[in-house]
Amino acid sequence: MAQNYYSQFKAFVKEKKLEPIVDVALFILITLVIHYTYRYWAAQQYYPLTETLAAMHDHLAQRVFVESSWFIQHVLGMEITTVDRTMYWANEGYIAINHGCSGLKQMIQFALLMMIFPGPWKHKLWYIPLGVFIVHLTNLFRIIGLAVVLVAVPDYWKFSHDYLFRPFFYVVIFSLWVYWVEKIRKK
Repeated sequence: MAQNYYSQFKAFVKEKKLEPIVDVALFILITLVIHYTYRYWAAQQYYPLTETLAAMHDHLAQRVFVESSWFIQHVLGMEITTVDRTMYWANEGYIAINHGCSGLKQMIQFALLMMIFPGPWKHKLWYIPLGVFIVHLTNLFRIIGLAVVLVAVPDYWKFSHDYLFRPFFYVVIFSLWVYWVEKIRKK
């Protein structure tokens, strides 16, 4: 009986050309479930993977710190002092790279989204690592962008951190997903 309803739903969606709406609804549902499940798991200290996730957060936070501070100093030419994953500017501004800045949550979100979302595994095996790398680059862009804001318009740092660069992660993840749906999954 349930199979019959599913077949009718599938036929209705195809007939009315609603596939894109169903795909977006599925994207939103999967993303929200992963987001809130991850937050709950974080509140439980990632049990039973507490030490593993802590080590992954530490490693990624250190990578983000090293790579972004190098770019800020050598490409943007900003003078900063670095101590314990914190960058200090002469204007008394600073950016501390902690576990929340590691990008691990977003990488996990993207990887899980792609694993759950329909599509051929032969493409997922290369697209997921590529997407995780793009999410890492997005995180570097976020930290570097926050450094520019901190120097150029420090009064907008908190706004930029909370409402500009953080949501940008999800724009990138959504864009990667759209590319998957439109270009790769349909092959």
